[in-house]
Amino acid sequence: MTQVEESFKKNGHIVIVGASLAGLRAAEILRKEGFIGKLTTIGDEPYEPYDRPPLSKQVLSGWIPADHTTLPRLQPLDDVEWRLGVAATGLDIANKQVQLADGETVDFDRLLIATGTRARPWFKANEAALKGVAVLRTRDDAQHLRQLLDQKPRRVLIIGAGFTGSEIASVCMDLGLSVTVAERGESPLIGALGGEIGSVAAQLQRQRGVDLRCNTMVSSLEGDASGRLRGAHFSDGSSLDVDVAIVALGAVRNIEWLQDSGLAVGKMGVTCDADCRVLDSDGRVIGDVFVAGDVASFPHPLYSDQLVALEHWGNAVAQAEVAAHNMLSSQAECRPYLTIPAFWSLQFGVNIKCVGLPPFADEVVIMQGSVEKRQFVAAYGYQGRTVAAVSFDHGRWLPFYEKQIAAAAPFPPESPSFDIPTTLQPVPARFPRVLI
Repeated sequence: MTQVEESFKKNGHIVIVGASLAGLRAAEILRKEGFIGKLTTIGDEPYEPYDRPPLSKQVLSGWIPADHTTLPRLQPLDDVEWRLGVAATGLDIANKQVQLADGETVDFDRLLIATGTRARPWFKANEAALKGVAVLRTRDDAQHLRQLLDQKPRRVLIIGAGFTGSEIASVCMDLGLSVTVAERGESPLIGALGGEIGSVAAQLQRQRGVDLRCNTMVSSLEGDASGRLRGAHFSDGSSLDVDVAIVALGAVRNIEWLQDSGLAVGKMGVTCDADCRVLDSDGRVIGDVFVAGDVASFPHPLYSDQLVALEHWGNAVAQAEVAAHNMLSSQAECRPYLTIPAFWSLQFGVNIKCVGLPPFADEVVIMQGSVEKRQFVAAYGYQGRTVAAVSFDHGRWLPFYEKQIAAAAPFPPESPSFDIPTTLQPVPARFPRVLI
């Protein structure tokens, strides 16, 4: 640690823009690693950092209210300046200032960008404004949607069958509601797990009674004279009476406030190097600006240094920890972000867990268990190398596959147990051909 870094720990000012999971974890690590200077956290919502995964599960199901999702503090943060309920609207790199929606500016010595994502809205604003049309991303979204479901709608339409849409469909079925899911791809979860494993998810949904319509888009939503949702029209020419429509079409990264900043920003978020240091639009490192969480786009050495953008709880925590450490370190003491991605989802009574990046793969093979029983592990391969694995109610084996991914093991890898299929026959993973 240089004298400059030691002085900064005592006298510097760090600003974190984004008061959610990544922002909170970064603040905790900064204090834990000895930063006693001024620390300011800016957030556009009026709430202290809260946990998002329960919103589509426990909150919607009625187990807990939306305002009981506040994240616990792992480190005392009583001396942090919290500026909540005010959004950042601009960034002046030259003068090291964050501009706020209330007209004020906040000076910084070092900055962490952790502004995350927001729900992608329905593409027709007049239809999105109908009573009964909802998205799910924030605490307020969850509370609003829970109120809609409490009214016992005759039918719920979910637009999009990614993880959020599928989890919401699962909760609605558990609540005894009639559910239709419209998915433009050939199966649920196709963007995350591919069409081969997605077909298993499709069977699971239909067996539970979901009216699943794949290769189908919602072309329009229809309201009555009072502005309340009453129906939906589909790309195949059919229509359906619905009382609630939940738009689950993925997320949009919160980068608009950075458009004139000179940083490297785009649809995948804010581009950084392996140390979480942000790049400018010419690809040069900006030493005092860092990024972490859903809004970060970073190179991963296990995936040919391809830029990766992840919206996983574990990634937000791990990347925030690395970014915070590097904010307090000399170049020699910085550590790269090398964590293997991992996430999980509980839907229709099945615990789905994943390690690695399945969308990087071109093949998949069932390694263990039984697809028919919905208890199995599948490994993903790319050009003869193991790059990911997913389990359906078989998660105890995933640490083995994580080690295979880290070691760039051949594909298919050796199975760690006896419950293997008669033949390990890789098949095309069937991902949509888009960049991850």
